[in-house]
Amino acid sequence: MEALKNYGHQHPLLMLNEEQLIGNGNGAVDCSRCGKKVSAPCFSCVDCCGFYLHKTCAEAPLELNHLFHRHHPLVLLQNPPPSYTRCVCDFCNETCEKFIYHCSCGLDFHIKCALFTFNIAERNLKELEHVALEDPSFSSKNDGGNLGKCFVCWEPLAIYTYFSLDCGFNLHKKCAELPLKMSHVCHRKHPLVLQFNSERLSCKMCQVTQRRGLLYACSPCQFGVHIECASPFPDIQDKSHQHQFTLFFRQNSFICDACGTEGHHVAYTCGTCSSMVHKKCISLPRIIQHTWHDHRVFHTYFIHKEYFESLNCMWCHEVVDTEYGSYFCADCNVIFHVNCALKGEDYYCIVSQENEDDKSLDIPVNSITKVLETNDDGEATVIEHFTHKHYLMVSDNIREHGDKRCDGCLLLVSAKFYHCSRCDFFLHKSCAELPKMKLFSSHICAGTEFFSGSKPFILTSDCMFKCEICEYLSNGFSYKCNECGLQVCLRCFALSLQDAVKIPGHKHPLLLYHGNEKQCSGCGEDIIDTCSCKDCNFHLCGSCVMRPTIINHKCDDHLLTLTYDKINDYARYHYCDICEEERDPKNWFYHCETCDTSAHVDCVLGKYPFIKPGSTFNYEDHPHPLTFVKKIHYYPKCVECGELCEDLSLECAEPGCEYIVHWECL
Repeated sequence: MEALKNYGHQHPLLMLNEEQLIGNGNGAVDCSRCGKKVSAPCFSCVDCCGFYLHKTCAEAPLELNHLFHRHHPLVLLQNPPPSYTRCVCDFCNETCEKFIYHCSCGLDFHIKCALFTFNIAERNLKELEHVALEDPSFSSKNDGGNLGKCFVCWEPLAIYTYFSLDCGFNLHKKCAELPLKMSHVCHRKHPLVLQFNSERLSCKMCQVTQRRGLLYACSPCQFGVHIECASPFPDIQDKSHQHQFTLFFRQNSFICDACGTEGHHVAYTCGTCSSMVHKKCISLPRIIQHTWHDHRVFHTYFIHKEYFESLNCMWCHEVVDTEYGSYFCADCNVIFHVNCALKGEDYYCIVSQENEDDKSLDIPVNSITKVLETNDDGEATVIEHFTHKHYLMVSDNIREHGDKRCDGCLLLVSAKFYHCSRCDFFLHKSCAELPKMKLFSSHICAGTEFFSGSKPFILTSDCMFKCEICEYLSNGFSYKCNECGLQVCLRCFALSLQDAVKIPGHKHPLLLYHGNEKQCSGCGEDIIDTCSCKDCNFHLCGSCVMRPTIINHKCDDHLLTLTYDKINDYARYHYCDICEEERDPKNWFYHCETCDTSAHVDCVLGKYPFIKPGSTFNYEDHPHPLTFVKKIHYYPKCVECGELCEDLSLECAEPGCEYIVHWECL
């Protein structure tokens, strides 16, 4: 046995062969430096304190002068720097927990990653001599992860023949034999040197900044190109375009005809179509389904001249130059910038060629089952609706029914509505005319990871549910996913389908922005996804957009109105008349102008603003149907907890039965 006094441990270490390692009963122990399972030959502590090292980890130098990082040496540290919250290896992209090689310019490596790349740089490729090359037609089971990509260029393994090493590294054969320097037609001043991307340079060819792996770069000129971009294919044929594209090196920048953004140095041209594109844009998907639009959108290189009006991108809401490529829905005049449409994999899915013509789910089915009478303008005045057993009559008599709620959206009735003359059932005209089934694009079913296209949602009623978006409990109408059963209330469903939102408290339409960090002008909360005004500094969260504009509450005999401006500037008025706590005058509140009542939004809405009082509920532990109530003047005691029923409760309407219980007690 060979003894070794090793850095990082107080006792001498002994070298073990495979027989000795197994004989000591230590066949499954971890290396104290790299954290991986040890294999012979290895070192163990002579005092049997559980310290083991791979031979390569034990012999790792304290400083490593690496050809892929010529500016500074890599220093071996026992732990990542204390300023790190998480240390990630700049070669394999995995977490580093113990010993690492570190450089002050921000590079960090596992010991085995630093030594493996060192051997590649030094052309010490003995480790590859006995490894069989894999066929490039191999389809990796881990295409989305590190195992499906080359650890040097980070391109998919299936592009070229490659090595798959027992130590966990995969790399193309050509990447193991890359020249350390190269001359390039786009940078004739200096040679480009193969190196780690410690300066975080973006590739001058594709404009993508790749943190992991290697690239060719000229550090003095801050010029870098990815390995794959340094030697592009001379010709490319892709199924998304009927003609072949040919490589064209350029000194000047150009505008890509496929996506409308700037390109540099390397372009591909189609002589037949007179188009010039980025390499990555050659294979743009022809048709996608995006979460922000119900219909499919088609990639087009330009839009015909009959569309004279300017078109704004659904994602960023900026004007799209229709002389260049975009994703477009001709049925709705909905358009996306190419890069906006493909911004995140969670927001779109590619429509396969065999499903391009399938529009079977686009046919609406009306929820009005029969029109019994119409007026002179052809408007339905008496109808049968699939959610109610009696016929419904149209009305606009707000004075008589203004305190009634729509059984669909559970907001107070307004404008024209349908009502039942035999029972307390009301529907806004817009709620009554909703389709029985609607495609909902911004939904990923429970148990799935990625968006896979619009899902059919079925209009349902007569059930208690929790809305997936606003998270309010409701017994109104909902749209229910036909696959996973998730339910969305009508208010949230309608908002998700609108391109622009108009609210009474603001003169301009509001547009949905994703990843837009602002403060909500309604409640003051910090938000990321906003409904914002392009013309002024006004932003709302989804909850404030959905607030009822008028509502009734037991604190006042009149309807309360959602108020967007402070009524007066006297500090003594900035209190809530329900909880009697102070109110922030910058935030929205509910107000009665007649009585000068003011209250916090949440105090007025309470926990259950969208459960209709008077509606029935069948409880299995009580023999009679129960009715939802909110007591105003008289508060009986709950049969379960004995407390007064001041909030939402269920009461038995059966004569002589005095059963009443808090909703929460059930």
